[in-house]
Amino acid sequence: MTRLPSKAKSDKAKPALTHIDAKGEARMVDVSAKAATERTAVAEGLVVMSKATLELIVSGNASKGDVLATARIAGIMAAKRTSELIPLCHPLALSKVTLDISTDAKLPGCRVRATVKVTGPTGVEMEALTAVSVACLTIYDMIKAVERGVRIEGIRLVEKSGGKSGHYRAGN
Repeated sequence: MTRLPSKAKSDKAKPALTHIDAKGEARMVDVSAKAATERTAVAEGLVVMSKATLELIVSGNASKGDVLATARIAGIMAAKRTSELIPLCHPLALSKVTLDISTDAKLPGCRVRATVKVTGPTGVEMEALTAVSVACLTIYDMIKAVERGVRIEGIRLVEKSGGKSGHYRAGN
């Protein structure tokens, strides 16, 4: 296992990785002393495909069924299971998970946006990003039989609020 060098005293002003201890070993961050506050995160991603494949989704004629409804459910389920998928994430009692998936003829493809909310001692950015990632993968899975060249792009955190670090909004 590769270990990171210990932080030198002169490096104290530099941001540190929170999941690495002084010995360079992975650890789960202790959030027990942090106040439970309302925290929200929004993430997004794109699934780019041909116009013909998009038309199958829009018309409801995809052979595996309702692509967008299935992706929505998959994204919600993924957000709820993030701590089982991403090492060192805290299990959270989420209070809200929404997946908005819209079709866009100009891409052509689908825009996937997840909003996740919790009242707790740690944020929900990973849950929102996981929800978007799995929803995008589900769209791919449901249409791969007709088009293997589908691209998943631009998965990113759009906005987060709450917690010590406050509000963040990504630039366009």
